[in-house]
Amino acid sequence: MLFLWALQRIGVEDHILLGFLITAVSVLTIPLVLAAVRDSVGEEAARRYLPVLVLAPYAIWTAVSLDGLVAVLGAAAIVSGLRASRRRVRGWAATGWAGLAGLLVGVAALFSYSAPWLGLSLVCVYFARRRASLNVLSGVGALLPVLGTKLLGFGWSDGLVAAETDYAARVAPYRSVLWWSAISVVVVLLAAGPPLYASARKLRNTAMWPFLVGAGAAVVFSIAAGLARGGVEHAWLPFFPWLTVAAVAPERPGGEPPPAPLLLTGIGALVAVIVEGVLVTPW
Repeated sequence: MLFLWALQRIGVEDHILLGFLITAVSVLTIPLVLAAVRDSVGEEAARRYLPVLVLAPYAIWTAVSLDGLVAVLGAAAIVSGLRASRRRVRGWAATGWAGLAGLLVGVAALFSYSAPWLGLSLVCVYFARRRASLNVLSGVGALLPVLGTKLLGFGWSDGLVAAETDYAARVAPYRSVLWWSAISVVVVLLAAGPPLYASARKLRNTAMWPFLVGAGAAVVFSIAAGLARGGVEHAWLPFFPWLTVAAVAPERPGGEPPPAPLLLTGIGALVAVIVEGVLVTPW
């Protein structure tokens, strides 16, 4: 709300202009995710993953939701964590990058209550690279925005409870948990597209598994807890890019990365066009 208020104060009031601005910022997720892939498994894999990101079906929801900004903050946090945990990065440089990673997660948490799940990816990255001590630095960084807003009068945990109470009173009684959870699973399949299957099948063959842990845990928890009852097509924008990163993983550990899955990506892009052409969306 403060972000939209700030835009209004500087003169951005036209809805079309606002949509273009949000989209322009949200697509920064693409180079950030590619930077994370390159840092983890090399530039060749990142190049082959590019079409999967650019033509992802969930792009159709980017312009209509502020969750695209959460995706940018989360991706930047993961990239910072990867920089902090590089083998040759030590001392103040590692401290700064790890603190920045946590700070970005904390700011993202002020935009979305589901954003802290991406912090789980950071934890997995640090343990996978045997730099577990960086968790402390990132944890402190994540607390700074939350504590700062607390001093200004907004309690993050109080807001979370209030949001859950509002959800329980306004949404939960009128939407069947089984029916809407099933719909949410279908949304994931449509939004991530066919590369999701390739990613899930080869997850254990890649060093990018920490990215899928945080994103996958967020999606699974939301569905299992009965919280996924509408709106997930944009609420999960911060997680969709990480669910398909293993699509360019080798068929066996340590093998050569496969070619870009252009056929699967093309099918996903076609699905996006069909969804946008068939469904009558409120925007």
